[in-house]
Amino acid sequence: MLYSLTSSYVRSLLLTLIVSFLAPVLLVGGALALLLGLGVCPLWSGTSQTLSTLVLSFLATFGNGNAWEGIVVIGGTCALVGALFDTYTFYRHYTLRKP
Repeated sequence: MLYSLTSSYVRSLLLTLIVSFLAPVLLVGGALALLLGLGVCPLWSGTSQTLSTLVLSFLATFGNGNAWEGIVVIGGTCALVGALFDTYTFYRHYTLRKP
């Protein structure tokens, strides 16, 4: 029983960590890709360049001047929060379950 409980918890925790890390990374990466795609259009060139510079400077704030490090820090923080929520949910599920 304990082995089954532990393996299901570890499996759930790893999946939560991966999804919680990838969600903000893909969201910010998709936003930057969209802004770069809009930069091809002459009408949106200036706006997309300004917005992408703002996003990169926002990321650099969290990464000590490096945007890549900033997105890893944000992703890691989201993964930690997701793991805490998953742990709490797992605890509540097995604590409140009727025998």
